[in-house]
Amino acid sequence: MRIAGQPIGPGHPPYVIAEMSGNHNGDIGRAFALIEAAAAAGADAVKLQTYTADTITLDHDGPEFLIQGGLWNGRRLHALYQEAHTPWDWHEKLFAKARESGIAIFSSPFDPTAIELLEGLGAPAYKIASFEIVDLPLIRLAARTGKPLIISTGMAIPAEMEEAVAAARAAGARQIVLLHCVSGYPTPPRESNLMTIPDMAARFGVPIGLSDHTMGTAVPAAAVALGAVLIEKHFTLRRADGGPDSAFSLEPEELAELVRNCRIAWEARGAVDYDLNPSEAGARAHRRSLYAVADIAAGEVLTAANIRSIRPGLGLAPKHLDAVLGRRAKTAIARGTPLSWELLE
Repeated sequence: MRIAGQPIGPGHPPYVIAEMSGNHNGDIGRAFALIEAAAAAGADAVKLQTYTADTITLDHDGPEFLIQGGLWNGRRLHALYQEAHTPWDWHEKLFAKARESGIAIFSSPFDPTAIELLEGLGAPAYKIASFEIVDLPLIRLAARTGKPLIISTGMAIPAEMEEAVAAARAAGARQIVLLHCVSGYPTPPRESNLMTIPDMAARFGVPIGLSDHTMGTAVPAAAVALGAVLIEKHFTLRRADGGPDSAFSLEPEELAELVRNCRIAWEARGAVDYDLNPSEAGARAHRRSLYAVADIAAGEVLTAANIRSIRPGLGLAPKHLDAVLGRRAKTAIARGTPLSWELLE
């Protein structure tokens, strides 16, 4: 899989997406600053969300349109999305800003008109949000563009994930990444259940990433160690500035830390390897071996009093201790001499 020419998969460093969401707080200048900050932090892409309040919900006062509990408790859906949306007339300017900053940019579309807008801007990929994984017509429409497709799986059961992947493939998608996700804002780390990542890879036969809503950078790094090829994380300029998603978003220096830690985790993951590593070569000589720990006369019997297993490792291996005890020295052996078979009768 490639986004804007950059390869994504197990053989490549983790692809890090900085999710802007509504953290621009309605200010395009702040949105520009977020793009610059994401690029400076080393993220591979910045992601938008393309919807309007009217394309994602209804302006309605019914109880089902009121959020109950959590970070946005008591907010009306329409009002929340009106606050958080990225104006459509910003998109062309944001795409241009990303090109200028040297970072990829794409978006999560939430309806067919969003895909139409993003296609006109040359979006290199599409991300299906967790809440939209059940919208198979939307997935098919995004898949028909032929662009890489990232599908987040928060709240989805395996059957729904299978339906989403099947719909994408049937509509022509050939580059698909599924994101393990817990749609809690924020998510307690104990609920992350990162062992789901290798299980998903085995179940669905596609690369797996993580859309993470925990605080901090530890969980994404652990996910990379378990095989995640892509990390998505919300970010902001300053949590203290407020905004719809600021409470669970990273600040720029934390995003840079996430990029570093995830790439270190990827390097550390490596491969199954039992060979001696270059960094170990000098240490091998300091393992334990059998040494004379007292002067031994020719013909004298070797005992636990004059032969011991100590460091360094230039003598016989310690496994031979029982075989040499009770034997006699062929010649005088000075204290501090590594034991060898040639020294014994």
